[in-house]
Amino acid sequence: MLDAYKQEGPATWLQELRSTTYHRFLVARRSRALTPFKRFARRPDVVVGSVIFAIWVVIAIAWPVIAPYSPTDVHLLEKFRSPSLSHLFGTDNFGRDIFSRVLAGSRTVLVVSILASALGIGIGTTLGLLTGFYGGLIDEVIMRIIDTLMALPSIVLAIIVLAVAGPSLVNVILVIALVYIPLNCRIIRSAVLVQRNQDFIAAARLRGENGFHIMFVEILPNITSTLVVEFTVRVAYAAFTVSTLSFLGLGIQPPTPDWGLMISEGRIYIQIAPWIVIFPAAALATLVLSTSLIGEGIKK
Repeated sequence: MLDAYKQEGPATWLQELRSTTYHRFLVARRSRALTPFKRFARRPDVVVGSVIFAIWVVIAIAWPVIAPYSPTDVHLLEKFRSPSLSHLFGTDNFGRDIFSRVLAGSRTVLVVSILASALGIGIGTTLGLLTGFYGGLIDEVIMRIIDTLMALPSIVLAIIVLAVAGPSLVNVILVIALVYIPLNCRIIRSAVLVQRNQDFIAAARLRGENGFHIMFVEILPNITSTLVVEFTVRVAYAAFTVSTLSFLGLGIQPPTPDWGLMISEGRIYIQIAPWIVIFPAAALATLVLSTSLIGEGIKK
């Protein structure tokens, strides 16, 4: 550009400067547009976790078409069949096809995990916004309740509530959501405390915006990354929790296919038919691993 200025005058130099600046603008714009994809591609843990989770979602939706047998049909003459071409994962003590039951059980685990996590994070985020933004008496009252709930281990609290309310699909979702509200509230509250003192919050106050607008329009979009990570982690924990409750007899009830229930029913036959336990346990492990990989990858 300096040579153009010396040789051809200011007009040519200005034209070249504009074209160079525009070129740099286009390059920067394209790089910004491709940045999310590049970051996604550079995180093999997120890619692997997303692929595995997507496979389970497809299975949960399409299992009636994929499953070769009904997951609840009993065939006593075919019980304890080892894995074969006719029964890929073998059969259980009632002659039910384990492959079909594992596929069907994915829908129950995913529905409960996603709904419970979404409900828990929704309530926890609202409470975290209120306590972090307003502080004072609201913060004291809500956080003392949160501290009380966190005093008990999550699984113990879930067992106590389900023992009183009774096991059912709705109760399991509500209990798991209740278990994860306290921790989510504390995490969101910490994020809000950081955002509350930023300049854009002061500008919103000067514009006369009310507290609702500041919390949900100004602060909430700035903590979405925290919410995404929290949701993926909670889904993993929720899947494990619902299977644990079913294993203990307080979650999904028979004959509904559920991985935790299948492990519970098959553990007494593990020496003669280990496949009854191995395949649902492996399914649970892959689902939890996939959500954990996504959450950990997004944190980086």
